[in-house]
Formats: sequence, structure tokens, C-alpha cells
Amino acid sequence: MALIPLDGPAEPTVIAALSEREWDVVVIGGGIRKPEPLLPLFEQVVNLVRRSAPKAAVAFDTERRRQRRSGRTPAVRAG
Repeated sequence: MALIPLDGPAEPTVIAALSEREWDVVVIGGGIRKPEPLLPLFEQVVNLVRRSAPKAAVAFDTERRRQRRSGRTPAVRAG
């Protein structure tokens, strides 16, 4: 799992996580998918996933607990 800091660039974190191995599925969390102000970040993450893990399916969850606890948003989870 990779957590994207909301106060910094997403690209290095997402690319590093996706470079670890081949992914079957990448889950993008509701913490960046649901809040409308984070739409540009969500779009950036989706594009990074498609570019960095083109064979992986993209899935979405709705859990926001981790964001509230850590101040970060879950972005990439292995499957």
C-alpha cells in the first residue's frame, strides 16, 4: 500500500509503489476519489496508474478511515 501525502506531489509516491513489481490490480481509495476538491489528484493518480501499471486492473474502494487517522490518503494497494 502507498499513502499519498495531501501536501506534496503524488507522482514520486505512486511511481515508486508501482515500480516494486507487476500488479494485477491497483485499488484507489475513496479518500481521494470522493472529495470533489481532490478531483485533480484523483485524475493524476488514475493516469499514473494506467501509465505505470498498464496491465493492472483499476479498482476503487470507499474507505476513508486511513485518511482521517494519518492525514494521508491511501492510493495504491496491491491485489
